[in-house]
Amino acid sequence: MSEPKILLYYAFAPIADPEAVMLWQRELCESLGLRGRIIISKHGINGTVGGEIDACKQYLKRSREYTPFSGLGVKWSDATGFAPATPQLLKGVDRGPRWQQISDFPKLSVKVRDELVAFGIPDETIVDENGVVGGGQHLSPAQVNALVEARGEEVVFFDGRNAWEAEIGRFKDAIVPDVRTTHGFIEQIESGVFDDIKDRPVITYCTGGIRCEILSAAMKNRGFGEVYQIDGGVVRYGEAFGNDGLWEGSLAVFDGREAMDFAPGAEVLGRCAVCEAPSNRVIDCGERGGCRARFVACEAHLDARCDEHRVTA
Repeated sequence: MSEPKILLYYAFAPIADPEAVMLWQRELCESLGLRGRIIISKHGINGTVGGEIDACKQYLKRSREYTPFSGLGVKWSDATGFAPATPQLLKGVDRGPRWQQISDFPKLSVKVRDELVAFGIPDETIVDENGVVGGGQHLSPAQVNALVEARGEEVVFFDGRNAWEAEIGRFKDAIVPDVRTTHGFIEQIESGVFDDIKDRPVITYCTGGIRCEILSAAMKNRGFGEVYQIDGGVVRYGEAFGNDGLWEGSLAVFDGREAMDFAPGAEVLGRCAVCEAPSNRVIDCGERGGCRARFVACEAHLDARCDEHRVTA
């Protein structure tokens, strides 16, 4: 059994038949034993999948053979490991007792959506064969540091993630919009609350870069003059600088790991919502009935509820 890996990737390109691409991607992942989440839209593909390293390599090779995905950019990371084998690991697909499943994803989900990221502006976002039209200028991790060094406190880091993600890690002195879903960004930007930074250099950032492809274009469309995005997102920046750059704390991720550090000894920024003990652990509200609130919790309060549902501390 080879080592387990996780792929984080996206590609913006016009897709003529998203439903057909969805069916192909589902069949491909099932045939390779990969699990995770993939979204297809008319704008391209956004996915996180995991499995054996050889299967991941085969998935990447075959996906890139499809012309719109030929430039598919991928970030590799280590998975937690393999869960115990069971006779049926994928719905409707019997793989036999030797077929191992990756621990970080409970299932495979491949869906068609109006947007790759749900900002609520599907008709505003325009893509061509080169990607998102009108987005912010891409900066490498080294260029990010160079811009900050050259222009100092004039530079603004703008967090393109949900507010709870920033509780365990963020760029130093970043602006963190008070949003719980991506739909909230456009409303806040249009409210005027960030108008005072429209004439400053703004570096947008998010986990792997996809949210900022769309967000940076939306900000430019709403009057922000000098907008940048980090090529490859926080993942690529952290890989380059570990704990020695401008990033502080841990990175929230959307799989069974919940959070990742780029080097040993990362600062713990998060505070437990119940007792305020230091923690980089993010959990779902334990309330039965599907509450989707997420917050930081220490080991002693992993069964906690959110503020709305909390009964006792």
